[in-house]
Amino acid sequence: MEKHDGRDAGQARAGDPRDPWYDALASGWGELDGTGAPAPSVPPQAGPERSASAADIYLEVQRSAAFQEVRGRYRRFVFPGVALFFTWYVAYVVTATTAPGLMARPVAGSVNVAMLAGLGQFLTTFLLTWAYARHARLRRDGAALDLRWAVFEQKREQDQQREQDAKREESLRREQELARGSER
Repeated sequence: MEKHDGRDAGQARAGDPRDPWYDALASGWGELDGTGAPAPSVPPQAGPERSASAADIYLEVQRSAAFQEVRGRYRRFVFPGVALFFTWYVAYVVTATTAPGLMARPVAGSVNVAMLAGLGQFLTTFLLTWAYARHARLRRDGAALDLRWAVFEQKREQDQQREQDAKREESLRREQELARGSER
């Protein structure tokens, strides 16, 4: 059992859905826990107003210039990369089927053009993967994390405002009940 008092009692812990870096899909919930039973799931957020306000936040973030910049950086890398790799792949397949003599031409010993081109396919796959990961790390991850943190902060502020409003309503309701009680 965890102890919830002390200096960090109000802070989000690892695996806590309130943590901006928490990823519910990667947390393992909904999967089998090793005993054959599903692991406990994260309870859904209550109330239609919570999802509406969260949707508003996400729509606001989606319209933001920072989000558009992150998406633009993604597109500027991925579309040309996919186009080049697909062109290279199709060129390999078309050449292999239409020019078997060219592909069978020996380069060194029993190594022919087809073998080198096939190995080149593997090499370019790994190079493209490395380039994508590097581009994401250097050009997008920081900005995306800043956006994620901004969304987390907005949601936290809304939750705090909602809690304050609920406390005020409860206080007003109690005052009204006390006023009714003193009238009798």
